[in-house]
Amino acid sequence: MPQKKAVSAPKAVGAPAEIVIDSANSTDLKLIVRLDALTTGNAKPKYWKHLLEGSRAHPDQQFFLVARNGTSLTGFIVGEIRAWEFGSPPCGWVFAIAVDPDHRLGAVGSRLFDTVCQRFRKAGVTKVRTMIARDSQLIMSFFRSQGMMAGPFIELEKDLDE
Repeated sequence: MPQKKAVSAPKAVGAPAEIVIDSANSTDLKLIVRLDALTTGNAKPKYWKHLLEGSRAHPDQQFFLVARNGTSLTGFIVGEIRAWEFGSPPCGWVFAIAVDPDHRLGAVGSRLFDTVCQRFRKAGVTKVRTMIARDSQLIMSFFRSQGMMAGPFIELEKDLDE
């Protein structure tokens, strides 16, 4: 079982001081859906359930982590080790990260990112990648602050309704 890690967060009035990073479980699902809908404007309960089930079925390759501040879920991150897509050796991919807006200045996102990167390293991969919308300035700033930069691939797409 993964060891829980804690970091002190800036003290807010009435808030516990410890952030604990742990694997997500089924009782977290409702809160994950709520937090995602709060940050994206789109509730996707089936999507999150599918990712949670995958992380439970493949705990050495798929990681669904949550941050807790006391009994409150303050954030989550989802990552997976993918191998050989586009000729790339195995690497870690971050598919999603969200932090409750009231906790964004407490290093919650950084702790989540650091923890998923530790899981990737432990599994033997040496790179982490993600893909974001180019107009998502908040998430772009976050990933850049974590040391991420443009990689060797260019995403292409085609509208199938044409």
